[in-house]
Amino acid sequence: MDLIVDGLKEAVKMILTGDREILEITWLTLRVCFMAILISSLIGLPLGMFLGLTKFRGRKFILVFINIGMGLPPVVAGLWISMLLWRSGPLGELQLLYSPTAIVMAQVLVSLPIVTGLTSSAFQQINDKMLLQIKALGATKLQTLSILLKQTKIAIVAAIMAGFGRVIAEVGAAMMVGGNIKGDTRILTTSIVMEVSKGNFDVALAISFILLTVALLITATLTFLQQRGRTS
Repeated sequence: MDLIVDGLKEAVKMILTGDREILEITWLTLRVCFMAILISSLIGLPLGMFLGLTKFRGRKFILVFINIGMGLPPVVAGLWISMLLWRSGPLGELQLLYSPTAIVMAQVLVSLPIVTGLTSSAFQQINDKMLLQIKALGATKLQTLSILLKQTKIAIVAAIMAGFGRVIAEVGAAMMVGGNIKGDTRILTTSIVMEVSKGNFDVALAISFILLTVALLITATLTFLQQRGRTS
């Protein structure tokens, strides 16, 4: 119990004193996480809509791989990105390994299937009769899309939240492709692992409290946007 109290005190101290290193680590964490979930959303939402609304040969096969990807171990994602960016790899000449870009790539790999899969599930649940009714009323494709987005808004925001939760909590892939380099690729989760390995449990707890606070604020904001306009 004393350790938890000490960790909480350390977290408050870091925030109030404006610890420069913690601020930089937190800012980098937010940058890579927002970039990863933005890319995953830009790709995953349209792809999920397409898979949920259309039927074609091989669709179920694609959905199987997406569902498998939803449970992809982060270390596996880190391994694949590492091999891709290694000096002898296909993208080795870009020299992106051990950079924030590499972390973003790994986080996209673990979050994209989640956003795509949950969005696809939401659109598959749309009643076919409603689609026929929309077409019968003469709605354009843009109007149809607008109606469907309103109907699935809650599920879409939930998909984004699930993807964001995955990336902000990710540590294995970030360690592998980022290297946890101070001032360059060190983020909140990898900082916690490092402090624990050094035996600095109070500092590790302090950083964990900061991470939880950041995650709570962002999730609360997304939940507010998700539930806005709904009556209790």
